[in-house]
Amino acid sequence: MFQNKRFLTRGIQAELPMELQLFLWHCIDQLPEERDYFQVFKLDVSNGKQHIHHFSEQPEYSKEYMIDLANPVNQKVYVIDDNDHSTMLLAEEY
Repeated sequence: MFQNKRFLTRGIQAELPMELQLFLWHCIDQLPEERDYFQVFKLDVSNGKQHIHHFSEQPEYSKEYMIDLANPVNQKVYVIDDNDHSTMLLAEEY
């Protein structure tokens, strides 16, 4: 899973800084081999930093990060793997 072509929606390109996009792909790359095809990232601003809660359901997974980012955002992001390609999209684009 997630070892194929990667795509971004217009919403991701418009709303998420490039370094945040790369960080989210990196989080997926660090997952154990058994991965849910549907990854969720809840992004919040906390004390001027980017708070990231990464989770999935099958298998259950949850990890949190705090990173320094020039322009932190409040968004919910999905990354979906359909075996042919992986797509990162804003929840509202689903």
